[in-house]
Amino acid sequence: MIIPIRCITCGKPVGHLWGAYQAGVKKGRTPKAMLDSLGIERYCCRSLFLTHKDLIAEVGAFKR
Repeated sequence: MIIPIRCITCGKPVGHLWGAYQAGVKKGRTPKAMLDSLGIERYCCRSLFLTHKDLIAEVGAFKR
Protein backbone atom coordinates (compact mmCIF):
# COMPACT_ATOMS: atom_id res chain seq x y z
CA MET A 1 0.00 0.00 0.00
CA ILE A 2 2.64 2.50 1.03
CA ILE A 3 6.28 2.11 0.06
CA PRO A 4 8.32 0.84 3.04
CA ILE A 5 10.68 3.28 4.71
CA ARG A 6 13.51 0.76 4.54
CA CYS A 7 14.23 -2.05 2.12
CA ILE A 8 12.77 -5.25 3.49
CA THR A 9 15.87 -7.29 2.62
CA CYS A 10 18.91 -5.10 3.25
CA GLY A 11 17.54 -2.31 5.46
CA LYS A 12 18.66 0.59 3.28
CA PRO A 13 16.41 3.67 3.68
CA VAL A 14 14.45 4.05 0.43
CA GLY A 15 11.08 5.56 1.39
CA HIS A 16 12.19 9.15 0.86
CA LEU A 17 13.05 8.38 -2.79
CA TRP A 18 9.57 7.21 -3.79
CA GLY A 19 8.22 10.67 -4.64
CA ALA A 20 11.14 11.50 -6.89
CA TYR A 21 10.88 8.11 -8.59
CA GLN A 22 7.16 8.53 -9.27
CA ALA A 23 7.60 12.07 -10.58
CA GLY A 24 10.38 11.02 -12.96
CA VAL A 25 8.44 8.06 -14.35
CA LYS A 26 5.35 10.24 -14.88
CA LYS A 27 7.50 12.70 -16.85
CA GLY A 28 8.46 9.92 -19.24
CA ARG A 29 11.81 8.69 -17.94
CA THR A 30 12.32 4.94 -17.85
CA PRO A 31 12.23 3.19 -14.47
CA LYS A 32 15.82 2.01 -15.00
CA ALA A 33 17.05 5.54 -15.63
CA MET A 34 15.24 6.84 -12.56
CA LEU A 35 16.62 4.10 -10.30
CA ASP A 36 20.13 4.76 -11.61
CA SER A 37 19.81 8.51 -11.07
CA LEU A 38 18.52 8.03 -7.52
CA GLY A 39 21.45 5.75 -6.68
CA ILE A 40 19.42 2.61 -6.07
CA GLU A 41 21.87 -0.11 -7.07
CA ARG A 42 20.96 -3.24 -5.10
CA TYR A 43 18.53 -5.57 -6.81
CA CYS A 44 16.47 -5.98 -3.63
CA CYS A 45 15.85 -2.22 -3.44
CA ARG A 46 15.22 -1.98 -7.18
CA SER A 47 12.63 -4.75 -7.05
CA LEU A 48 10.86 -2.91 -4.23
CA PHE A 49 10.33 0.08 -6.52
CA LEU A 50 9.57 -1.88 -9.70
CA THR A 51 6.96 -4.17 -8.13
CA HIS A 52 5.17 -1.65 -5.90
CA LYS A 53 1.51 -1.01 -6.71
CA ASP A 54 -0.09 1.99 -5.04
CA LEU A 55 -3.40 0.72 -3.61
CA ILE A 56 -4.15 3.36 -0.99
CA ALA A 57 -7.11 4.80 -2.95
CA GLU A 58 -8.72 1.38 -3.44
CA VAL A 59 -8.28 0.39 0.21
CA GLY A 60 -9.54 3.79 1.40
CA ALA A 61 -12.88 3.12 -0.28
CA PHE A 62 -13.59 0.36 2.25
CA LYS A 63 -13.06 2.54 5.31
CA ARG A 64 -15.92 2.34 7.77
